[in-house]
Amino acid sequence: MIPLQDDNPSSIRPHVNFALIGACAAAFLWQLSLGPDGQAAIFAYGVTPAILLQGAEPVPGMAAIPAELTVMTSMFLHGGWMHFIGNMLYLWVFGDNVEDSMGHVRFVLFYLVCGVAAALAQAIPDPGSTIPMIGASGAISGVLGAYLLLYPHARVLVGIPLGFYLHTMKLRAGWVLGLWFGLQLLSELMTPAGSAGVAFRAHLGGFIAGVLLIPIVKYRHIPLFRPKMD
Repeated sequence: MIPLQDDNPSSIRPHVNFALIGACAAAFLWQLSLGPDGQAAIFAYGVTPAILLQGAEPVPGMAAIPAELTVMTSMFLHGGWMHFIGNMLYLWVFGDNVEDSMGHVRFVLFYLVCGVAAALAQAIPDPGSTIPMIGASGAISGVLGAYLLLYPHARVLVGIPLGFYLHTMKLRAGWVLGLWFGLQLLSELMTPAGSAGVAFRAHLGGFIAGVLLIPIVKYRHIPLFRPKMD
């Protein structure tokens, strides 16, 4: 399912959400401008568990930053157009309301903490991995976890690809995000250990971090599990 929009208006201008999308877009365009050297940027600025957790040496000939900083820089890089567009679409649909629930400053911190939690969730179970991890999806997963607890009854317009046809329908956010989490968990259980590809553990870790953090960082007057409005 592809989320297209929700029926949950925000009471503030989500400046931080816009800024995060803009920062990811700028970083992705920078990656594209590197041409064949774009792969070097992934190794230099992505999270490589063996470097972060075991002090392994970076790939020779590739400039690198301190390993601790890669948990931040990796959140703004993407592996291709579909990776980038998919992540930004989820952030666009769900991020504004989560920012609304806690304010601009706390949303920045919330987003970054969820991204760090996601990176560690991916790295710690396989500390010797030399596969770099990039993408905003771990941090965005935290946004999804928060949205699930805040607005489970909000309606989300989703698109379901059926060949060349995109079927649209409205579903409760609880169903959309619950199914998303279930698919991430199932995919992680079915993925062979040590294989490259989608960082499902990061998605799970970020989501759980968002669920745990939202009761703490939201405004007091914002209820969890907002009741059905219609």
